[in-house]
Amino acid sequence: MSTLLAPAACQLPAAIRISTIGSNKAFTVLHRPPPKYKAHVPLTNIERGALAVGSAVISLVHPRRGDLIATLGETTSTPYFIYRLRDAMLSSPTGRRILRDRPRVTSLTMSLARLRTFPPNSVGRAYASWLDRERVSPDTRDNVRYIDDEECAYVMQRYRECHDFYHTLTGLPVVVEGEVALKAFEFANTLLPMTGLSLFAVVRLKKQERSRFWSTYLPWAISNGLRSPEIINVYWEEELETSVEELRMRLGIERPPDLRGVRETEKEARKAAKERRERLRGITVA
Repeated sequence: MSTLLAPAACQLPAAIRISTIGSNKAFTVLHRPPPKYKAHVPLTNIERGALAVGSAVISLVHPRRGDLIATLGETTSTPYFIYRLRDAMLSSPTGRRILRDRPRVTSLTMSLARLRTFPPNSVGRAYASWLDRERVSPDTRDNVRYIDDEECAYVMQRYRECHDFYHTLTGLPVVVEGEVALKAFEFANTLLPMTGLSLFAVVRLKKQERSRFWSTYLPWAISNGLRSPEIINVYWEEELETSVEELRMRLGIERPPDLRGVRETEKEARKAAKERRERLRGITVA
């Protein structure tokens, strides 16, 4: 029987024979399936785990390494959490429109020059002012690479590119203390593991900052993150002329105490105390 089937099999088109042979191969480092979208890098489970652990450890030591935090977010969001966030978008009419339209937040799609002409209390003006004040750009977000599902990859990209709007809405600055507070809010709202793991960066805060986080910003983050609807479903491009206060009210988000103002006040107090000590020292010496 085998001798009769062998010639027939050999007559199959070459492309079909290669496809058949390839489909029987296991996914290994040496045999990696083709990417499913631009920038996609398929990973084995071992590779995914190694990247997750490595990026978590190094980003704790170097919390400003956005590339490592991005890798941590992607490698820990599957197989459950990114699908949960995608389903939250599918359950919302606005979320479904976002998934259909696939808007991107970059300097090409968000004209900062135009946004600076908006009313001072608008989302667009507040967003542009926040970027200017913090000296950051909407083009600094890495492309998603390690999520296999193409639609879920977009969901992660959308979450990542809207991060600065979350800063705008809450007023939290780009310092470790502000990022930890915002990540706590995002964890309560999105359940993405990376946002929860980022809270370990609290060990890098100074004693006074840690005390402030536990007593003020963590309770704010949990209560507001849980109370607010999924912020992934905010179509920011359609809210640019909306009042920031109106959007906060609609989302049920209370603005936390002005962290930048608190830090500036503390800095001035330390400077004044240092000057007093130096004056007293000079009087004592004289």
